[in-house]
Amino acid sequence: MSHAEGHADLPVAARVRRLEERAVAAGLTTDDELDAFLTRFLENASPMNGARLAARAWSDPAFRERMLADGNAALGELGLGPADPARQGFRLVIVENTAATHNVIVCTLCSCYPVALLGPSPSWYKSHAYRARVVREPRAVLAEFGLVLPDETEIAVWDSSSKARYMVLPRRPDGTADLDEEALARLVTREGLIGTALV
Repeated sequence: MSHAEGHADLPVAARVRRLEERAVAAGLTTDDELDAFLTRFLENASPMNGARLAARAWSDPAFRERMLADGNAALGELGLGPADPARQGFRLVIVENTAATHNVIVCTLCSCYPVALLGPSPSWYKSHAYRARVVREPRAVLAEFGLVLPDETEIAVWDSSSKARYMVLPRRPDGTADLDEEALARLVTREGLIGTALV
């Protein structure tokens, strides 16, 4: 059995801690440096960041087009990512819900997820049940979340990876034409940005 196979059945948190311990033992970092990095990283990680993107896209059609073409550049425009989009470390793809198509995101291999935009991932997103089932039977999984879509609505499942992360641009709710961006952003939920709920 290889070293990697011997750890495959360990919980993710235990595997991460072993990797951290190896990095510390090799003199690459310290526990204090790792803690400080995580604190800085999570300090501003919030679903409100994704909500701001959605609200701006609903309010500004030109921004919406730019965001759908290049999610990383859109992050930079709102000050949510590095000034140089190439330094983001992954490609952010925004997928738009329409009357005909509903999108949902998953990471079947692990739990790749745009933390800075959506905040820490919910436990169900990391669960084997969600990761395995949403790609095979998305309509049934969404119904378990309380989201029952018409039979004619196509469901597109987007599988995140270390190279590409996804966020759903929900459909703008009816009756919100008079709301400003701040009010629109308050309507957006993390589940709406993942695609397991409507907004």
